[in-house]
Amino acid sequence: MSRFEEAKEKYASIGVDVDKALDTLSKVRISMHCWQGDDVLGFDSDSLTGGIATTGNYPGKATNPDELMADISKAYSLIPGKHKLNLHASYRITDEKVDRDKIEPKHFSAWVDFAKQEGIGLDFNPTLFSHEKASENMTLSHPDKNIRDFWVEHCKASRKIADYFGKELGITALNNIWIPDGTKDVPGDRLTPRARLKESLDEIFTVKYDKQNIADAIEGKVFGIGVESYTVGSHEFYMNYAAKNNLMCLLDTGHYHPTEVVSDKISSMLLFNDQLALHVSRPVRWDSDHVIKLDDELKELAKELVACNALNHVFIGLDFFDASINRIAAWVIGMRNMQKALLLGLLTPNTQLSKMQDERNFTELLATMEELKTLPFGDIWDHFCEMMNVPVGKDWFKIVKEYEKDVLLKR
Repeated sequence: MSRFEEAKEKYASIGVDVDKALDTLSKVRISMHCWQGDDVLGFDSDSLTGGIATTGNYPGKATNPDELMADISKAYSLIPGKHKLNLHASYRITDEKVDRDKIEPKHFSAWVDFAKQEGIGLDFNPTLFSHEKASENMTLSHPDKNIRDFWVEHCKASRKIADYFGKELGITALNNIWIPDGTKDVPGDRLTPRARLKESLDEIFTVKYDKQNIADAIEGKVFGIGVESYTVGSHEFYMNYAAKNNLMCLLDTGHYHPTEVVSDKISSMLLFNDQLALHVSRPVRWDSDHVIKLDDELKELAKELVACNALNHVFIGLDFFDASINRIAAWVIGMRNMQKALLLGLLTPNTQLSKMQDERNFTELLATMEELKTLPFGDIWDHFCEMMNVPVGKDWFKIVKEYEKDVLLKR
């Protein structure tokens, strides 16, 4: 009997259907973020502003669309299943001199061609940072109406592009708005900037699109670099705006107080929303966007998604950028860890655990949850990789190192 078969029997003994778990996991599309590949620079700016920062100078980062696409394709070849790619508006591909308020679907047609070639979907984000009109950490809430209008038009154009992605690829595109707006020190007026932000959002969402093509989300944050004391787009602001306007309030795992955990928020959000959007990163004391590890919170996050039967209702995207390590390895580690966490959730006898809790069998609940930690999950994961025709174990790393030697170090 193979190790997989033995592991499968052990999970069956606690009521878990391994084949069903693997089939479910194979259908989950995770949105891999393009900006890990070039340290968030994009193709229309030379520097980062708006509280965005990367550290490190590992060799071989992508410097043009062809290099970035090649690196993304290499990463996908090492990740089980078919997924999505999350684009920022700053990654448009065009020879035209066009500012962000004038971007059109045609400026992203090369990405659609790439997505069709890879068999993936596309998500989108307007880019409200690294631009002269975002230099003061104020965009949609800026006191200058001309600047606000510029960013409103940018966000409206971005929604049109996301709709184009959905139509072309037949996979719903998440369009997510995040802004860097806020103040470094305690503000003299918290209300007025938020009123301006609300007015800007109202204008952005006046156009209605087919929800089969585009899903709209807005993303809050506790604080950021340069806006340590006041963030206009706070979690409370966006949660209320989203609820009132039938939008998704995207939860970024790095955008909360260090003692908060997003896993605890999922069930509450799903009770009042048909869909949920996530950006998964790993904060180290702050929103530092480290590559995600298979740590306790990631496992708990994934377990909640499975236990809440939310995998068909959630947009899972990754959001980290580390310039101190091989960027392709960062993608592969993060994507595979997200899948491992989901598999652990799918291999959890959630119905039985819920029953123990309802019957107040807390001793058995604790004992069972602890025993789950030593079940042979790794053998199930290795089998999944074999099923998906990707490297098992750490074999993928050898391929990345060869690519680094043959391609990255020659840039």
